[in-house]
Amino acid sequence: MTLKRIMLRPYALPLRMPWRSSQGSMACRRGWLVCLKTADGNVAYGDCPPMPEAGTETATQAWVSLQHLQRHTRGLPIVTALEALGHVTPAARYAFETALLALCPRHPPALNAIPVNAMLGNLMQTDAQQVAQAVAEGFSILKLKVGLRSVRQELGKLHLLVDSLPAGVRLRLDANRAWPFPLARQFLREVADLPIESVEEPLQQAGADEWLALQALVPFPLALDESLPHWRHGIAAHPAQRLVLKPAVLGGFVPTLRLAQRAMAAGKECVVTTVVESAVGVRATAHLAAVLGNGLTHGLATSVWLAKDVTEAPRIVGGMLQLNHDAG
Repeated sequence: MTLKRIMLRPYALPLRMPWRSSQGSMACRRGWLVCLKTADGNVAYGDCPPMPEAGTETATQAWVSLQHLQRHTRGLPIVTALEALGHVTPAARYAFETALLALCPRHPPALNAIPVNAMLGNLMQTDAQQVAQAVAEGFSILKLKVGLRSVRQELGKLHLLVDSLPAGVRLRLDANRAWPFPLARQFLREVADLPIESVEEPLQQAGADEWLALQALVPFPLALDESLPHWRHGIAAHPAQRLVLKPAVLGGFVPTLRLAQRAMAAGKECVVTTVVESAVGVRATAHLAAVLGNGLTHGLATSVWLAKDVTEAPRIVGGMLQLNHDAG
């Protein structure tokens, strides 16, 4: 099969409510769909969802890379096009790679369903009713953004929410590199005995010694996310117990899978998450989680944040994202 036509289609997907973290706020998810058509009529899509605050390139850089790949892969056989992707910006490479892989011979996903966490958003704007609804929908891990208000305010709100948690339900907290070391240490000391599943990126500066000291304070994993690209070549030596893997940030399915294999060989946990991309991107990212098959709860339930989408998102039933057997 050779690529006959490559189309780049921009999208702008409004969010149901602003997506806020310590790195900024977003009200509309913008990106591009890459549509590949082969000479024999097969069609596949990939998602380029630039999000610089999550670690990708900027939208301008992504567009330049998309145009470069469009020029240099048209007319090539699929396998040759995969080899020609090279070292372009990560979200653009992710889009082309996943679309090209979808044109290769297909196999059923490694798993039919993947456990996912609920994404509740800003801790300070989350109430007991939202927690109860997520639990009723079958989620056992609820993710919250922290680092948006003072440590004291957030600890107070966290204790209130914990009081409403049923047994067996835990919180996954994401600080998005909000705190200097003293504040991170203060926060973690005070949540060490709470039903916390993990804390992502507590430190503004990802020094290994500071991470080691913080990890020693808590019984749950601390996770690298935005800092991961900086450490990807020496990941085995980093004291973080968990990696948050975002294929759109790491440059695609294959580079992310290779990093996961190295990390798991070093005894680290790997959780796969989206960057709030379209349904096309969520489906592709979910297949990576299925390939890992590590039994962890992944961060793929973000489509609910979009007021509209480019196509139907994967269904989530009882806290499990459902994968179709005919997906690429």
